[in-house]
Amino acid sequence: MNRREFTKEVLVTVTSFALMDSLFAFNAFDKNIRPITDHWAISLNEYCSDLKSDSITAIQWQQKIKELYAKIELEEILRFIDFDNLIKGLEYPDLGVTTKTVKFPKLIGLPEKTVFVKKIFGMKKERAIIPHGHSNMASAHIILSGEMHLRHYEKIQQEGQHLIIKPTIDRIAKLGDSSSISDEKDNVHWFIANTETAFTFDVIMLDLNDKNYDIHNLDLYESVDLKNGTLKAPILDVETALTKYGKQHH
Repeated sequence: MNRREFTKEVLVTVTSFALMDSLFAFNAFDKNIRPITDHWAISLNEYCSDLKSDSITAIQWQQKIKELYAKIELEEILRFIDFDNLIKGLEYPDLGVTTKTVKFPKLIGLPEKTVFVKKIFGMKKERAIIPHGHSNMASAHIILSGEMHLRHYEKIQQEGQHLIIKPTIDRIAKLGDSSSISDEKDNVHWFIANTETAFTFDVIMLDLNDKNYDIHNLDLYESVDLKNGTLKAPILDVETALTKYGKQHH
């Protein structure tokens, strides 16, 4: 074998080993590489875009978000939205919740302005996201910190200044638990913090069905049992609702 042939064979061997080494490295770190090109935030924006364009129904959107959140480690969400810095110096009101807008870091495939609103909601113990229903809205919520008593109701119809609703969910929501609302499913919700502080990350879709969104605060303590599995609940203005439901009164 002459010098040129020897050098060529050595280069082929080295290249082969380098290629094999790269493949092993890719497989070893595949879980870390994949989120860069197939990140949950990109999927989230795609689902929301599909809902906005009526490519999927609200119930399908709720199911897709639920499945997406079930696949994501909570720590990954906390890091991505920079949760620790987001809540530094946050002041909690004596009634209800405080909110802060979330800004996603730059990511290839994710527009700087997403089709959905991104916020965290935080509250002190025994404070509440007051009971309320929605029109022309959809939103999804995941517990980032603490624990909450969560209730949901199905909106059947509106009668003047009342909503006819049906109870659907009543449970303790813990870290990583998620829930969602839409005009089609579990429209009314109510969160009460059980821990010293509690936070949700909210994805909010507004002005669906080419109509302006609306929110109806409800007086569930004064609801009337219609004896058919439904309740008739008065609609309250936000100040009255906050006074009555923004903090638990023992």
